[in-house]
Amino acid sequence: MTKDKTSCLHPIDWRYGSEEMRQLFSREKRLELLLKVEAAIAYAHAIVGDIPKKAAEEIEKKASTKFVTLERVAEIEREISHDIASVVRAFAEQVGEFGAYIHLGATSNDIIDTAEAVRTKQALGLIEQRIVKVIQNLIKIVKEHKETVCIGRTHGSQAVPYSFGHKIAIWLEELIRHLENIRYISQNRVMGKLSGAVGTRAAYGIHADRIVQITMDRLGIKPAIITNQLLSREIIAEIFLSLILLASSLDKFATEIRNLQRTEIGEVREPFKSDKQVGSSTMSHKRDPEKSERISSLARMMRGYATPVLENIVTWHERDLANSANERYLHPSIFLTLDQILLDFDFVTEGLVINTEKMKENLNLSKGIVMAEAVMTELVRNGMNRQVAHELLRELSMKAYQENKPLFDELKRSKEIMKTIAEKELKEIFDHPENYLGTAKEQIEIVLLLAEKAINK
Repeated sequence: MTKDKTSCLHPIDWRYGSEEMRQLFSREKRLELLLKVEAAIAYAHAIVGDIPKKAAEEIEKKASTKFVTLERVAEIEREISHDIASVVRAFAEQVGEFGAYIHLGATSNDIIDTAEAVRTKQALGLIEQRIVKVIQNLIKIVKEHKETVCIGRTHGSQAVPYSFGHKIAIWLEELIRHLENIRYISQNRVMGKLSGAVGTRAAYGIHADRIVQITMDRLGIKPAIITNQLLSREIIAEIFLSLILLASSLDKFATEIRNLQRTEIGEVREPFKSDKQVGSSTMSHKRDPEKSERISSLARMMRGYATPVLENIVTWHERDLANSANERYLHPSIFLTLDQILLDFDFVTEGLVINTEKMKENLNLSKGIVMAEAVMTELVRNGMNRQVAHELLRELSMKAYQENKPLFDELKRSKEIMKTIAEKELKEIFDHPENYLGTAKEQIEIVLLLAEKAINK
C-alpha cells in the first residue's frame, strides 16, 4: 500500500530520511517481518518434528503481504483489539488447515521483538554505509589539507596556529570509533528472543532451545541468552544511545562548520547551487549553512529520544506495556532522523568549500599575538625560566593588544627577551607559523591509516 505523501502527518513520512530507510520502517515492512518471524518459528518446529514439513512450507509460502494484507489485519484488529493476534488470524486464513501451526508456543513479544531485531540489523547496515561514505569524504579533505595552516580557537578567541587537516582528522577518528561501535552492536547487541509468556519457553515444548537457535539462524540474528517475556530494554537502549551519540558527534562537526562559515570568519562554506538555490525569501544574497543547521536541529531531537529510551529499561515483573506505545515512535524516528543527519553531513563534506586565503588572513589578524606561546617556548629552550618567560610574554602581549601593535615590535624593545633570543630567530617564529604545528602531521597520518583500515574491513 503506497502512502500519498501529500496527506502525511509526520515529516519523517515525506521530508526526512531516505526512501530506502522509510521503506524499511513502513507498515508493510513491519507486517512482512512479523510474518517472516512466524514462518521461521514454524520452520523450526518442522525441523524438530513438532509439525508436518508440509505445514511449514505452506506457511513460508504465504508469509508475505501479498497474501496477508494490512487491510485484513486492520479489519480483524478493529474487532478483537490486539495487533499480533490479528496478524496471526489473518495469516491463518491464508494457509487453511495449517493455520493451526502458526504462532505455536509463541507470545506476542516473541514476534515483535524478533521482527524488530531483524529490522534493526538492516537499518544499522544502512547507517554503516552512510558513515563509511562520510569517512571517505573526510579522508579526502584531510589528505588535501594536512599542511594547511589556520588559526586554532579556544573560548571563541584566537589561540595558536593550527592545522586544518588536524581539525578534520579529529572528526575522522571520532567517526571511525562510531563505525566500529555500530558494527559491534550490530553483531553483538541485536538479538531476537523466543521465550513464551514469562521466559521459561514452556509452551515451545521439549525442543524449545533448539527451536530458538534454528529460528534465529534462519533470520540471521543472535538469540538472547535469557529473557522474561520482553527482551531486556537495556539492550535496546545501548543500541539507541549509540545512535544518539553518533548524532551528537555530527552535530558538533556541523556546529564548527556553521561557525567557520560566519561572514566574519569565512574559512569554509557549505556547497550551494548558485544557479538555482535560494538562500532567503527576501534577502537575495543569502548563502547560509542550512544543511549544517538542520543537522543541529535534528540532533536535538535525537538527544530528546534518550529519555524514553532510558525510561523503557524499567518494566514491571515479567512484562508490562509501558514501553510499547512510545517504541512505535522511537524505532522509526531514531533511524530516520539519524539517516537524514548522515545524508546531510555527506552532502556538506563531499562539496565543502575551503578558503585557505581567508585562513591566512585570519591567522594574521592578531598582528602576531598568537605566536606568544611559540616565543615563550623558544625562550625556555634558550635557558629562560619558564615562569619568567610566561609573565614577560603576558605583559607584552597585553600591551601589544591594547595598543593594536605587532607583538614582534614589542618584543624587540624588551632587553630581557633580546638577550635570550636573536632577532633573526625571533623573526623566523613570526614569519613561519607553519613551523609551530608540533606533531600534527604525524597524528594525521596515524588517523588516515586507521580510516583506510576501517572502511576496508
